[in-house]
Amino acid sequence: MPCPMIVIAAFLIGAAIGWMRAAKAGGSRADKLQYAAAHALALTVLGVFLTILLSRMG
Repeated sequence: MPCPMIVIAAFLIGAAIGWMRAAKAGGSRADKLQYAAAHALALTVLGVFLTILLSRMG
């Protein structure tokens, strides 16, 4: 059942994207953590919706 892995992967990818965006902008460690948390949360929500969609489709 690969559906829960979608949510975990979305969280990790979102955190990595957020961290890299803050680092590229020259942010401090707190900025990087905040960007990572915000991006991880956003992609996790999308991952949950994708998981629900896939489970309802069969």
